Amino acid sequence: QVQLVESGGGSVQAGGSLRLSCAASGYTYILGWFRQAPGKEREGVASIFTGSGHTSYPDSVNGRFTISRDNAKNTVYLQMNSLEPDDTALYYCAADTRTYSTYTPLIRRRYAYWGQGTQVTVSS
Repeated sequence: QVQLVESGGGSVQAGGSLRLSCAASGYTYILGWFRQAPGKEREGVASIFTGSGHTSYPDSVNGRFTISRDNAKNTVYLQMNSLEPDDTALYYCAADTRTYSTYTPLIRRRYAYWGQGTQVTVSS
């Protein structure tokens, strides 16, 4: 069982930056960040393999968001720059311990464990 606790959400003006943190308890093989806006599907915005450090991003955030991890602290971060109003959503940290999955890293079903979410609001 992995428990995840997110922090760092808040309100910011367009063009601003925020950094989200997610502290994980126990071993993880892959970590991800997802977001869900009202009335929309939950979408993956970043993922990282804790061993190799390999990362993935969708086109919508590539170049603006950066995922990183501190394995000593068992914590993953999401640095979000050049924020836009469309980035407004509830952001979730996700984790999984399985080394193999039929789902790619930005797919929700790749992850078995989820945090409670942290709100990010970007105003124009």
